[in-house]
Amino acid sequence: MRIVTNQFISLDGVVQAPGGPQEDTDGGFAHGGWSHPFFDADTIGPFLAETMSTTDALLFGRRTWQTMAAAWPERAGDPFADQMNSIKKYVVSDTLTEADLTWTNTTLVPGPEAAAWARRRREADGGDLLIMGSPTLVRSLLTEDLVDELRLIVMPVVLGGGKTIFPTDGVRRAFELVSTTTAKTGTHVTTYRRATA
Repeated sequence: MRIVTNQFISLDGVVQAPGGPQEDTDGGFAHGGWSHPFFDADTIGPFLAETMSTTDALLFGRRTWQTMAAAWPERAGDPFADQMNSIKKYVVSDTLTEADLTWTNTTLVPGPEAAAWARRRREADGGDLLIMGSPTLVRSLLTEDLVDELRLIVMPVVLGGGKTIFPTDGVRRAFELVSTTTAKTGTHVTTYRRATA
């Protein structure tokens, strides 16, 4: 099973709160919803659908899971929403309990066990384990060399600071470009796979 991540990302590497003003204001982040002017449904929609077609399960950090769990169940009846609601989901958290897992088909992964758990999942058969958002989780898995593919939706904006998925440990990690498409908004929809050499 491969571990892959989808990220809406700015030119300066920020992934924080692409969806809305109150999504994540940590650190005084004031640009929530920054992705909307650059979203091109004709290019990004098929890319996201293709990503989901190879996904067996979703993995989230706590904050992203809570945001998604509050949004998707009420959209039932839409094919993409129905897939999001029915697919197997895992959430990494030190604070959530089983009683908090109100979104259908969600399993809790305790935070201290996340890297070992992800390593076991990579060794299992099956389709992709997809991480959406969840920058702290993605950064920790990149640090452990457990992310096989980066699917980056690079939007033509510089945000001047905010959360990123990339480790700052000074370690070089090589990826190779697998595909790229440019949307009419100037957004680059790219897939990078861990380099084998």
